[in-house]
Amino acid sequence: MGTVYLSGCGYVVGSPFGAEVRSVHIPTFTNDTYRRGYELQLTEAVQKKVELTTPFRIMKGPEADTRLIGNIISIDKRSANQNRYDDPRELELAIGIEVTWIDNRTGTVLAQRTTPIGPQLSHAIAHTSFAPETGQSMATATQDAVDQLANEIVGMMEAPW
Repeated sequence: MGTVYLSGCGYVVGSPFGAEVRSVHIPTFTNDTYRRGYELQLTEAVQKKVELTTPFRIMKGPEADTRLIGNIISIDKRSANQNRYDDPRELELAIGIEVTWIDNRTGTVLAQRTTPIGPQLSHAIAHTSFAPETGQSMATATQDAVDQLANEIVGMMEAPW
């Protein structure tokens, strides 16, 4: 039995994902920055998001219908607010990525997204702030940014309507 898609006024009934794709291979993302470990955390978050919110099965290697390739191109941490002794009271974290979703059967690019590196645009994909004085940490900010990126990447995999 097929899925029925109805749309109008911004609402879609049925799965927002195309029926022609049933599996995806998500290799560990690469990282062009000197900060290590982010690529593993982001890959894991994307894999979990795909498993939880899409009909796609995650498979290893070339037997998958598609391949999702990601690369971290920038990680920027800066002080957003300081006290009078120049101690940071609030910090900002921005992560820029490139993602390409490829159909392994045909070699065509199904979707591609690049986060601009410029400071005014880098926060369009993942940007979060944290305040060490209130118990927040770089780890909590990183998890927030990674979750934002995973949502954005899986959203990119939805069928256009």
